[in-house]
Amino acid sequence: MIGYPNVKINLGLNVLRKRPDGYHDLETLFVPYTGISDTLEIIAGDDYSRTIKDLQERYGSLAQAISPDGKLMISIARAQGVDWDPLKDLTAKAYFLLAAQYELPPMKIFLEKRSPVGAGLGGGSADAAWALRMIAQLAGLELGKQELAALAARLGSDCAFFVYNRPMLGSGRGEVLVPYDIDLSAYRLQVIIPDGVAVSTADAYRGIVPREPVKPLQEVLRQPVESWKQDLVNDFEETVFAKYPSLAGIKEDLYREGAVYAAMSGSGSAFFALFPTSKS
Repeated sequence: MIGYPNVKINLGLNVLRKRPDGYHDLETLFVPYTGISDTLEIIAGDDYSRTIKDLQERYGSLAQAISPDGKLMISIARAQGVDWDPLKDLTAKAYFLLAAQYELPPMKIFLEKRSPVGAGLGGGSADAAWALRMIAQLAGLELGKQELAALAARLGSDCAFFVYNRPMLGSGRGEVLVPYDIDLSAYRLQVIIPDGVAVSTADAYRGIVPREPVKPLQEVLRQPVESWKQDLVNDFEETVFAKYPSLAGIKEDLYREGAVYAAMSGSGSAFFALFPTSKS
């Protein structure tokens, strides 16, 4: 079984308050972006991999690991190399999470990682959500989206969004989701990945001051897109720009190039911009 986990952008990201459990309450609009995706293949038992030969030819060696009980083998390919334990990848954690509750057959995971790490686009979270769905299907588990989303939320705050993979208002840690209809067809969406800058989410939260927004997120989203520049904010920009001043310059450049709205996605470092598709 092969899937192509896509990334997301955040339209607005307000960090509202610190919670007793150490997390933060936030509000955001998650929007899927299919212009960047990974390739995820999961096979059960001794089934034949359809991607391994191509991955070996293009990447040479892969990062590989086998779980202590021998039931999971995972292989990861990435142009920049894999500097984490494959068994700690979120796709492997998805298998272990399901295996703790259900009887799963031995499986093999093959992940071609093209989405950037530390960019605020949720590539790892997408991989986790897709892995949960694919593993459940291969194992014959009849799990609905709500059940999968509840499991995904245990793997990461924005993992549940990728179970639905449609525009969703996120609150709580990001795992409380409500469908939201938004039409951006009059705009061209461009995503920019800065070279050599990966932002740790923990670093992005460090120094942030939670606050209620001047205008509620949904009120801002109902305004004309052209007014978002003033009112639709990502609270992480202040702290991240202080540490990486070059990122502020990217946002300024996007506006100079004609964007009607530009912002950092998530905790950074990626940016996205909306450009009008035609001039009125």
